[in-house]
Amino acid sequence: MISLIEFKHNAKDWLQKNLEVAPPNYGAILPPALEKKGVDWQKRLFYEGWAGVHWPKEHGGLGLTPEHQSIWLEECARADVPPYVNMVGVVLAGQGVQIYGTDHQKNLHLRSIIDATQLWCQLFSEPESGSDLGSLRTTAEPDGDGWVVNGQKVWCSGGRYSNWGILMARTDPNLPKHRGISFFLIDMHSDGIETRPLRQMTGEAEFDEVFFTDVSLPQTALLGPLNGGWHVGMDILTKERGSIGAGAITMQRRLDSLQSLANKELSHDKRQQLMHLLIKGKSYHYLGQRQGPAASVSSSLNKLGITELMFDIANLRADIAEIEALLSGSGSDSLLSAPGAKIAGGTSQIQKNIIGERILGLPKEPKPN
Repeated sequence: MISLIEFKHNAKDWLQKNLEVAPPNYGAILPPALEKKGVDWQKRLFYEGWAGVHWPKEHGGLGLTPEHQSIWLEECARADVPPYVNMVGVVLAGQGVQIYGTDHQKNLHLRSIIDATQLWCQLFSEPESGSDLGSLRTTAEPDGDGWVVNGQKVWCSGGRYSNWGILMARTDPNLPKHRGISFFLIDMHSDGIETRPLRQMTGEAEFDEVFFTDVSLPQTALLGPLNGGWHVGMDILTKERGSIGAGAITMQRRLDSLQSLANKELSHDKRQQLMHLLIKGKSYHYLGQRQGPAASVSSSLNKLGITELMFDIANLRADIAEIEALLSGSGSDSLLSAPGAKIAGGTSQIQKNIIGERILGLPKEPKPN
């Protein structure tokens, strides 16, 4: 097996030689406008031996270790390029099928995920249960050897271009809410699925709402145990966090960009705000490194802090830009998109509940009957 040092050197060298053909670093989710560039990039990664670093060789991966994968993520962060086409497919669906999938599911999906034959979306959030996922209402009722799905999902990233989706649906309404949910792999071209773009206040439509009307699923669509979907979903969502090292590099890049504002002529008040945000950002930078590689509820501290920090940074940039912040451009786009970070991946209110109840040991929030 290739050493970590040699792998790091090779990864850095390959990325430098391919920067010109890499798409912009769009983050974890592939924007609809960059679908072709993202797919082309993933195919290049696959055919040149940089996709599925820690995946089994029999499914198209390199068969290396999670430590090699962390190095790949860190080098991509340094090069400022996407490490894969889309987190939902390569991380969530890919890891979920590897851990819980049958041989049939592994053979059907794994190679096609990392060679970009299949693109995936996440079908979890609903209009009335976005933060309380356990209260979801989309149902999957038994029908012969399969199920029939009815309901609605919202804030779906990539729904309109995806071939497959990971779906959480209620399969037993008589069980306690977290125990009556199952996890499915669903063909997005199935009859009865309708996808509609959601227009944001930025003017973009990065997300979709998805409607299910009598959608038939085969027995092979179930991933993991029946009514055990909550555990499957929570387990694979911990994989979403990625590498601590890559996160630290991205955070440092944000802080460097923020610090560049000090070169402008600022009032005493704005300079004080800038210093306050830089100090806070550095604290979160070190907190992320201190947490270590294992997923834990303490990640809610960083999630809450960083999203609130980015919101404050967007407001400060707009204040410094003054009248120009009212014009269409990167400054106004950042300001309009900043509130969304407080919602995506678990709202700030939910993060505060997790911190209070699971870290500080405070009494649980009262729940209505």
